[in-house]
Formats: sequence, structure tokens, C-alpha cells
Amino acid sequence: MNHNKQAGAVRQAWQQGVILPVTLIVLVAMTLAGIALLRSVDTTAVIAGNLAFKQSATASGDAGVEAAITWLTQNAPTGLLDQDLPASGYYATRQDALDLTGNKRDPEPTAADDLDWDDGGAVTKLQKDAAGNDVAYVIHRMCDAAGALDARTCSTQQVFMKGKNDGAEAQMGGYHEGEIDNSSIRAFYRITARVTGPRNTTSYVQAVVSI
Repeated sequence: MNHNKQAGAVRQAWQQGVILPVTLIVLVAMTLAGIALLRSVDTTAVIAGNLAFKQSATASGDAGVEAAITWLTQNAPTGLLDQDLPASGYYATRQDALDLTGNKRDPEPTAADDLDWDDGGAVTKLQKDAAGNDVAYVIHRMCDAAGALDARTCSTQQVFMKGKNDGAEAQMGGYHEGEIDNSSIRAFYRITARVTGPRNTTSYVQAVVSI
């Protein structure tokens, strides 16, 4: 009888000894799973935040491009676009050597090869938008030199306009409205907009238009 009691006590102690490490292993596994879940949630939040910023920055960049197009449309008929207008963020040449990101460091950057987006005398800055983004744009006419538009030194587009005038011309067989067939040359302009957001992140949007 005593032997059976002793055997039962030994078996119970052995079972308890086995359960303890199993319990510890389960606790460790649950802790690791919890940490992984927290990191997953945190990563998801960061990704969602980055995607939201990119969407916001793209929309703000598009607004900058539209503002530049409006400015070009208003000033194209005046002849002002034949020369640089730095205060308006406009340049009559393509400036291929210019670093549009403003990150040139070596050799020492100059205004000719490095764009200073913080200089209001070199770019056009828009008011901060509702999303907290700061938008600035710069426009380059796709020409090798300043001056009157020249298809030999500029990237241009020929636009044909066909219609009828308001008068009448005497033609064989009766009177017919006189037809007109004119063509015009339009210059290409490269618009670059930079967006800086509240998270100190930067995004660029670029478009080429003919006006």
C-alpha cells in the first residue's frame, strides 16, 4: 500500500516537472507571437502613412504643374517668354546641366548647375496647401538659347488650324466662304514641381507641355 502511494507521488512529481517547461515554452511562443503582431501592425501603419503621403504629394504636385501651365498660357502671347524670368521661376533655355533636385555637392554647386528650391528668386512658390505640403515649380523652355522661338534650336510642335473666314470670295460658279489654312509653331516647356511634406519628405513631379 505504501509502495503504491510512493509510486503515485513520484509519478505526480514527474508530471509536474514535465508541465513546467512546456508551460514556459508556450509562454515564450505567445510572447514572441505578440511582439511579431505588434511589429506587423506598426509596419502596416507606416506603409499606409507612406502611401497616403505619396497620394497627397502627387495631388499637390499636379496642382503645381497646373499653376505653371496657367502662368505660361497667360504670358505666352506677350513675348516675355523669350528671356529668363527667374523671379517667376521661368528660364528660356533647357539648362541641361542643372541639377533639378538641388542636391549637387561636388564640385562646389553654383546657380548654373544646382537649383536652390528655397530661393524664391529662382523658383515660384505656392502657398502651403490644406494637406500641409509646400509646392514650388520651375519652368524651362526647351531651347538651346534665349531669344525668339526658333525651330532650329528649340523643341517645337507645328500646329495646323483650318477653318473658314467670315468674308466671301468670288469663285467660279458662285460665292463661297474663303477657307483659311494656317499653321503655328509652339514651344515645348518642361515643368518641374517639388513637394515637401510635413514629414520632411520630398517628391518631384515633372511634365512637358507645348504652348
